[in-house]
Amino acid sequence: MKRLEGKVAIVTGSDRGIGKGIAVALAKEGCKVIINSYREDEEAKKTVEEIKKLGSDAFFIKANVTREIDVRDLIEKAVKKYGKIDILANNAGILVSGTVITLTEKDWDRQMEVNLKGVFLCTKYAIQQMIKQSKGGRIINISSIAGLVGFPGISAYCASKGGVTEFTREVALDHAKNGITVNAINPGVLVTDMTKGMLDDAATKKMLLENTPVGRFGQPEDIGNAAVFLALDESSFITGHNLVVDGGWTAR
Repeated sequence: MKRLEGKVAIVTGSDRGIGKGIAVALAKEGCKVIINSYREDEEAKKTVEEIKKLGSDAFFIKANVTREIDVRDLIEKAVKKYGKIDILANNAGILVSGTVITLTEKDWDRQMEVNLKGVFLCTKYAIQQMIKQSKGGRIINISSIAGLVGFPGISAYCASKGGVTEFTREVALDHAKNGITVNAINPGVLVTDMTKGMLDDAATKKMLLENTPVGRFGQPEDIGNAAVFLALDESSFITGHNLVVDGGWTAR
């Protein structure tokens, strides 16, 4: 039997990259998945089709996670489609480069709006629904090792992911009594659209690989596998935890 048979998940920013990796990994275990993005494009359609080919079900809902009205609509449509929400994976995020000197106020606000406000809004409305269902639930936030250690040149990103890391711990304490676990995954360097610019630069790629002890960069499915673990009933005694999936970067 598939380990998440009968479960329903929302994965934000799941048309590509890490989000898609999480959505597909959950679907392989029998989970029905709401695919989400702020835009409806061919990648979103392909992700839905890929999941259906696996024998599970998926449905796309367009929503901008920085807008409260969109997030409420996302939750309502998901419940209307599948009747409940068991799992929320807060993956939608962006990376804005810049030091504290070079960043503009607009840059800073945009970084916080997507990476931190989006997690807050989706968590708020998903937990409200989970409490109504009275059967607990799983919140999985995608943070970063940049939320645990510093990285030069991305001060706003580090601040936003540090916020996700601490937000995870606090919400876990508030809602343990509801049977809702709240954990985060802190990825290291992964091969995605977000990191393409860095990895296309030979010197940067060499430096990043040298600092990843396992000798390879991560793939979206590495984060998907971690998300499956945190979604399972077997992980019900784990909450407020930040699961580092970085090939050993932070162990150095």
